[in-house]
Amino acid sequence: MAERLFELLFKYRPVVFARGDLVFASPWPLIVVLALGALALAIGVTAYRRTGAAMSARERGGLLGLRIGAVAVLVFCLTGPALRVTTVVPQQNFLGILVDDSRSMRVADGDGRTRGALATEMLAPAGPLMRALGERFKLRVFGFSETLGRADSVGALTFDGRRTDLTEALAAARRDLATVPLAGLVLVTDGADNAAGVLAEPLLALAADGVPVHVVGVGRETLTPDVELSRIGAPATVLEGTAVAVELAVRAAGYEGRRVPLQVEDEGRILARTEIRLPASGEPSTVRAHFVATEAGPRRVRFSIPLQDGELIAENNAVEALITVKRRTERILYFEGEPRFELKFLRRAVAEDKGVAVVTLLRTAEDKFLRLGVEDANELAAGFPRTRAELFRYRGLILGSVEASFFTHDQLQMLAEFVSVRGGGLLALGGRHAFAEGGWTETPLADVLPVMLERTARADTTPFFTEVTVELTPAGRDHPTLQVRSGAEASAARWDSLPALSTLNPVREVKAGASALLLGRGDGGPYVVLATQRYGRGRSVALPVQDSWIWQMHADIPPEDETHEAFWRQLLRHLLSDVPDPLDAAVSVDRVEPGRPLTLSAEVADSGYVRLNGADVQATVVDPAGGEHAVPLRWTVRHDGEYEATYEPSLAGRYEVRVTASQGGQSLGQATTYFEAGDVGAEFFGAGRQTGTLRRIAEETGGRYYTPANLRTLPEDVSFTESGATVVEHRDLWDMPVLLLTLVGLLSAEWIWRRHKGLA
Repeated sequence: MAERLFELLFKYRPVVFARGDLVFASPWPLIVVLALGALALAIGVTAYRRTGAAMSARERGGLLGLRIGAVAVLVFCLTGPALRVTTVVPQQNFLGILVDDSRSMRVADGDGRTRGALATEMLAPAGPLMRALGERFKLRVFGFSETLGRADSVGALTFDGRRTDLTEALAAARRDLATVPLAGLVLVTDGADNAAGVLAEPLLALAADGVPVHVVGVGRETLTPDVELSRIGAPATVLEGTAVAVELAVRAAGYEGRRVPLQVEDEGRILARTEIRLPASGEPSTVRAHFVATEAGPRRVRFSIPLQDGELIAENNAVEALITVKRRTERILYFEGEPRFELKFLRRAVAEDKGVAVVTLLRTAEDKFLRLGVEDANELAAGFPRTRAELFRYRGLILGSVEASFFTHDQLQMLAEFVSVRGGGLLALGGRHAFAEGGWTETPLADVLPVMLERTARADTTPFFTEVTVELTPAGRDHPTLQVRSGAEASAARWDSLPALSTLNPVREVKAGASALLLGRGDGGPYVVLATQRYGRGRSVALPVQDSWIWQMHADIPPEDETHEAFWRQLLRHLLSDVPDPLDAAVSVDRVEPGRPLTLSAEVADSGYVRLNGADVQATVVDPAGGEHAVPLRWTVRHDGEYEATYEPSLAGRYEVRVTASQGGQSLGQATTYFEAGDVGAEFFGAGRQTGTLRRIAEETGGRYYTPANLRTLPEDVSFTESGATVVEHRDLWDMPVLLLTLVGLLSAEWIWRRHKGLA
């Protein structure tokens, strides 16, 4: 509407003014036109001076201003104003028409019609748009998804491409049409680019060539009604029997507040089912899916929400994750400074867990230690480890009630590096010699812990003591460590009913970036009962209570209750999650389209976890048919000990990647990871029209952005270009309706004013 009003007043559409240059083509010399204008102004000034006292100076000035305006309009018209525009020579230029041929064009969000059907109708060979374009240009039609290819017509497209690559489509069209006079490109798409290309490169090249891209956006920006589930994060590897939490993003439109089931499956076997509430329309919400990894090996875990009534897309209701479940025993070193019940019941809680072995070093007297769970007579024979290699052989470390002064300066630094460099998990337990009460405030470990260590000044020497009633925080409610019952609601109810514990350590504050999972209500509280954070490559956890064993032995706890056991098993597995080996292997994505490359990577270190750059790192990729492919990995130079290579799978199915490393003929270890090749379904996620991206393409190349509703002007707009074979036109502006209206308005206003003053 605004554009039509502009054309009515200014004779031409805005695009003509945007593309044209203002010139003056008066048949009379400019000096003559200016002299006539000056003469007319002089007559007006003389006439108003003669009015004398009949008018005030302000009124004479106003009338004179109206007269000057009218004369200025006449002078402008007499100068012969015109727009000089460059337009194409009919049938001497090519126009490339690029139509999105991917599966997102099958979405039926256009009054029951699919986006592809709408594009086919708009660009039908016998339709008005293609006829108008064909009168001006030689047309070349292309379809694009992963690649760009020519098509006889839009009707020949199948809209079955598995992904959209706007970057490659624009670059390929520029290459294909480089040898012909090219007036521009017309891009018809929903803009759902999921190829992760660098779009700036082809846009800069097209802009430098003077080739505008006119973009036609199809589809709705927000799909309604629809539910979309996408994965935020999932662990790559877990121990068998571990409680796993996977973060998912849910976006819904048209189903606000509806409660729906979220189901977790392992290759058809249901692992868990929970109920979630769909968020407000268009607003993303984060949910967590909890399940227990019960079978070893690479597992394809599927998360899904049932198809709702009227949904536009069914394929985006489910996502998958490839998680490697390892069947092995992880070793944790537990150093306790004094005999106490917490040690006994902790070991008892995890005694039946085949995935965790707690190796215990208990100080029974000065320089005397009791060793439990050691593999041989030499392990920990000299007490607490004194070298990195000796300590770093463990994947987790528990520090009980032991004072900081027990350790040497090197050992204290080694404890911090166990987390930050080795990537191990550290758990600090409460006790009379723990935290600030154990003198840890000024040690390197104080930076590692997720809590603030502040010793409270006391007037006497009475140790701090208080009982605390434990409660879940919002973060703890969803944390896998604290899922002691089947289902989040049942777990929360169990935590609310547990008996109180006691603490000797008044820890009240967590650090920025840390998460408090359990708080304790008591005198002077609240107190931190359980907190965790990432630190460097590893993880640290604080449990500043001294008697979690009460959750096993309290009179109100039934003998068959497994809360204490479940808590400790899951806490120790949380401690061990994501702990790296000296040789760690990974892939950039766990699922890729056949024929698309992915990155194989490895991190290589020695037994002290010093990163190594000169290693010989080899990957053997085993394809689904059993074929083996040798892929050498090269040092990236970006980071010490980081090696990479690209691999392009050709077959659909599961691939195994075995990585080995050696240096100087000595083996540094081996690692295994997995990925799958198959349909990623990326077209159905984020499938709404990406208007921002489409406008950017048009603006950065000098084109325009359209929707199907305003396409009628496209043929004329494309004609205004400086690319290809062109001709210069002059379009007169002196007869614009707005000039006539302005002139009549000024003269009428002057006459009315004069009549009002008795001068006309």
